[in-house]
Amino acid sequence: MSAASVVINEATLNAGPSTTSHLKDLNAELLTIERNPHPAEPNFENLAFGRQFTPHMLVINWNNQDGWGAPQIKPYGPLAISPAAPALHYASGLFEGMKAYRSSDGSGKIRLFRPDKNMERMNRSAARAGLPTFDGEEFVKLIKTLVRLDRDHVPHAAGQTLYLRPTLIGTPNALDMGIPTEAMLYCICSPVGNYYTSGAGAKPVSLLASTDAVRAWPGGTGCYKLAANYVGAVMPALEAQKRGYQQVLWLFGPEKQVTEVGAMNFFMVKRRGEKVEIATAPLDGTILPGVTRDTILSLLRSYIAGEVDLDGLPAREVVEVNERQITMDEIVEAVERDEVVEVFGAGTAACVCSVERIGYEGTDLKIPIGPDGMGLFTRTMLREVTGRQWGVIPSQWSQVC
Repeated sequence: MSAASVVINEATLNAGPSTTSHLKDLNAELLTIERNPHPAEPNFENLAFGRQFTPHMLVINWNNQDGWGAPQIKPYGPLAISPAAPALHYASGLFEGMKAYRSSDGSGKIRLFRPDKNMERMNRSAARAGLPTFDGEEFVKLIKTLVRLDRDHVPHAAGQTLYLRPTLIGTPNALDMGIPTEAMLYCICSPVGNYYTSGAGAKPVSLLASTDAVRAWPGGTGCYKLAANYVGAVMPALEAQKRGYQQVLWLFGPEKQVTEVGAMNFFMVKRRGEKVEIATAPLDGTILPGVTRDTILSLLRSYIAGEVDLDGLPAREVVEVNERQITMDEIVEAVERDEVVEVFGAGTAACVCSVERIGYEGTDLKIPIGPDGMGLFTRTMLREVTGRQWGVIPSQWSQVC
């Protein structure tokens, strides 16, 4: 580690704003805006994920001598960083996935959904990567300003949203592997359409259970949204597609514990005697703590407690929610016994996505789905989560930009 590198102390490792007194905190009031003189017209036809971007982006630079600089909103374009930047050599970077939702009531209001959870996770990831933490509330203020500036690029059609990609990278002109002395925090925006949709219903996906590639392991970084976590998943996903499946079902260890599905959290609904259990893997350090995952668990637990009504679900007395280990042997046995009610993935990009079959050791396990491509819990969670995201269902989780 070079002499100029920052030393990580206990305060730095804690999620949240930096407590180093002489460094400047992130301050939204210092924002300057340079408008794009030739902004592209909004185009919501044939939206593909992450292929077109809004006219502006948000950029804030940091260094270990001064702290956070003045935020800038400026025309979308290439970043100027050193070819020696650790982001390019050591994957010194992380990101978040968020969305802005145009209200469906015609009011024109645009909402963010639980952005505080994204900021908490981003700061945890930053601390793990040795990158600077920041005041999440200030960053959310800046993101809201960016969304308001590019509000014409927030799609209007049902299911279409403005995807937000807050990113933090190490940028010093240095090849040493010390903690970066400079960093850049930025956010870009991309209009996106529905994931996995077909007509009026949802298009369920097929999974290939991976027995040779591993997404995360104990003591690793699977519970952080680091850039390095994702490149290793590209080739296994391509192999799954070559074999006729759309996503990878990630397994771990000799027991073949089910961890995640693609880049989503995994849920299984199963009959257990008189009960209907909805289960997902625990946050044991190998699982990304998804915002949609947390929302689903919170809604279901509130339903069981009698605090909210979730029309269409079985009686709350028979619903059971568990965060526990799930193995492939359990899934195989449950399918054979006709105990599996449904399986789905949950994440920001797709919200929820039904699974119709799982390829495992040369056999396809058939998973029940409804005529509309969704099971009962998938359909209910899609309605309840998106209702809160778009403001159809009043919720403290929804913040107007």
